[in-house]
Amino acid sequence: MKKIILLLTIFLFVSGSIYAKQPAINPQKDYRNSFKITFLSWISGSTKISYERAFSNIRQSGEFCTSLIGAGYDKYQNDPKGFTIRYGHKFFMNENQKKSLMGFYLRPEVVYSHYTYNSQYDGERTLSNSTALLGTFGYQYVHKRFLADFWVGGGYAMGTPAETYYHHGFELWHFFNTVNTDIALSFSIRLGYCF
Repeated sequence: MKKIILLLTIFLFVSGSIYAKQPAINPQKDYRNSFKITFLSWISGSTKISYERAFSNIRQSGEFCTSLIGAGYDKYQNDPKGFTIRYGHKFFMNENQKKSLMGFYLRPEVVYSHYTYNSQYDGERTLSNSTALLGTFGYQYVHKRFLADFWVGGGYAMGTPAETYYHHGFELWHFFNTVNTDIALSFSIRLGYCF
């Protein structure tokens, strides 16, 4: 009987040691970083790439986006050349979410757009230099390493507006036969990879 108890004890000790050394399987791994590209941005005359990082222990993240204006199809046919940079700070609304980058969010952000283009009036190169302060509402979905980010928003713009009212990161109000270059609108879809 003593031999059986000794053998059982050794067996349990060895099997417990083997089990403890195996890595834990986590099907819901929480990735805190992502790279994203703005879906179809290249058909509007620019290519936009962004990086997002979730902050530890809080449901917030910071997102930096840069755009190369002129790298894409120029739908206005005015040969834009320049850049856009933006920073947004996301406040995720669902406290119980198990993924740091997933859920509904509110995001205040600042966008700076600087580029030149061919004026439709005289053909001369014209500068557009504009800044927008925006508030956006969106939803970010994460499945394994795939990420999709959808949002809409608006705010205040200042600077030198473009003739098209499009600033490769926001658009100025020019709807219903009215124009207001102080009102900026933003809406988009980004697709990305989490790591």
